[in-house]
Amino acid sequence: MVAMAKLLLVLAVAILTISMVESKLKETNNAEEQHQLERVNGQGGQKNGQGSLQSSQCPEQCLRRCSQTRYKKPCLFFCLKCCRACLCVPSGYYGNKGECPCYNNWKTKRGGPRCP
Repeated sequence: MVAMAKLLLVLAVAILTISMVESKLKETNNAEEQHQLERVNGQGGQKNGQGSLQSSQCPEQCLRRCSQTRYKKPCLFFCLKCCRACLCVPSGYYGNKGECPCYNNWKTKRGGPRCP
C-alpha cells in the first residue's frame, strides 16, 4: 500500500513537471514570435499600417492567394497569420512579396519565409 502511494506521488510530480515545461516552451515560442514581428514591423509589435487591408479582408485575400496550391490548409493558416499581422497580402498566387515588406521579411527561426 505504501509503495502504491509513493508511485502515485512520483507520477503526480512527473505530470506536473511536464505540464510546467510545456507551458514554459509555449511562452518562449510566443515571445520569440512576438520579438520577430516587432523587428519586422519596427514599431514594438504594433501594426504599423503598412498594408491597406482590414483584418476582416484577410480571409478573402488569402483564399485568392492560396487558390492554386496543393497545400491549401497550411497556406491559408500562415497567410491569415501574416495578413493579420501585416495587413497586406501580395497580388497573384505566388511571388510579388516585394509589395508587402512586412509579409516578405517575416522569417521562420531557420530564416525561411513564414508567409506564403
